[in-house]
Amino acid sequence: MKNDPKYQYMSTIMKAMAHPTRLFILDLLAEKEYCVCELQKQIGTDISTVSRHLAVLKNAKLICSHKVNNQVWYNLLCPCVLNFYNCLSQIKY
Repeated sequence: MKNDPKYQYMSTIMKAMAHPTRLFILDLLAEKEYCVCELQKQIGTDISTVSRHLAVLKNAKLICSHKVNNQVWYNLLCPCVLNFYNCLSQIKY
């Protein structure tokens, strides 16, 4: 049962979301699509760090990208994950 692909994939999604910067990226992408340079400005870190976070989210199939000229644009592919995010944000810390 624990090796069920469904649980493996769900674990991958949770691991991808388990970083404050990646949660922030998901929040931003819920509003609109962003190019890497815009995300970098919002996050305030170097482009390689932003790219690594985007790769984790993309590998988990939470976001997708498309290229326009020299820019890569990112979209939220699975908006339902924000339901989980919103649930967590209601927990009192």
